[in-house]
Amino acid sequence: MLVSYMFCHVKQLIASQKSKTKPNGKKPPAEEKKQYLEAEFTKVRVVDFDLKELVMLPREIDLNEWLASNTTTFFNLINLQYSTISEFCTGDTCQAMTACNTIYYWYDERGKKTKCTAPQYVDFVMSLVQKLVTDDDIFPTKYGKEFPNAFESLVKKICRYLFHVLAHLFWAHFKETVALDLQGHLNTLYAHFIVFVREFNLVDPKETCIMDDLSEILCAPAPPAPAAPSSPTSAPSPSSHNHVTER
Repeated sequence: MLVSYMFCHVKQLIASQKSKTKPNGKKPPAEEKKQYLEAEFTKVRVVDFDLKELVMLPREIDLNEWLASNTTTFFNLINLQYSTISEFCTGDTCQAMTACNTIYYWYDERGKKTKCTAPQYVDFVMSLVQKLVTDDDIFPTKYGKEFPNAFESLVKKICRYLFHVLAHLFWAHFKETVALDLQGHLNTLYAHFIVFVREFNLVDPKETCIMDDLSEILCAPAPPAPAAPSSPTSAPSPSSHNHVTER
């Protein structure tokens, strides 16, 4: 089930790279209205099975092995998802790494805080994660080789950064994602990721709360299909604030 889902996801994302067309006109600034919360978009998924069951640790699998496998998979899928809109994420359109009312700053290995454009930030994230997941001393691939003591903290760091990328995709590039007909993939990837990090407490809820309105919708059990006609779903209560958070 997991293999077929991943294969379908990757296959269609790659196909979109060959056929994507640039939306007409210049990309407008991000609006307060959250298009990604509209029912016509949130109902679109590429799978309909229980993601909670999908992320649960199998009895015969070591926890670190499970974390390593899933973290690497999420890195590859999020990197691929971002690549589908990367030509629209530029220093001009995304002068800061933003999501909702938050601006993310990059901190180097010395703790130096740097404000950078979104494409620069994503490049820093993907380069760092690529370096970590391909380091056999951190993500061992040889039988019998143990994981480092700090492995879980590194996984948490990776997941926090990957969340920033997903949040930026929804906040700044959802229109392009819809234009490419990839909102179902983004929704499913986001829901899968959030259910996974919640299952193993990998990202502080204070970090993900900026997207709680979306998480509440996408991570809820899928309604039975076909659904009987019902009154329109009430809009989620606004969670944005007038101030900007810096992280």
